[in-house]
Amino acid sequence: MSVLPAGDPAVVLLPHWLSETDREALADLVRAELAGTCLHPVAAVHLADVLTELHVAAARDAVWPAPAARVRRVTGWADDVLPVRLSGAELDSVLSLAALPAPLRATLAGRRP
Repeated sequence: MSVLPAGDPAVVLLPHWLSETDREALADLVRAELAGTCLHPVAAVHLADVLTELHVAAARDAVWPAPAARVRRVTGWADDVLPVRLSGAELDSVLSLAALPAPLRATLAGRRP
């Protein structure tokens, strides 16, 4: 058992397994929202963090491909599916986007099609 540090609660990052098409659609949507003017500053920070994680997910797979490959092999997912690790606040910011496509919304909400 591990002990959480005192003070603020730890931020938990959960993996959301997204295909390359889903990651590109999410990145395009986030970029468009960040370019807009009607975005709350806190939501903008969370969305910028989502965009960063999309890049980190690809880099992580390039450096350490074996963990994701094992999950894909067991689940039968395609070779382009990668884990994108999001905090609850980041996920809430993404799910609050009106333009988020329904299939991607379902995947992020844990209802994989």
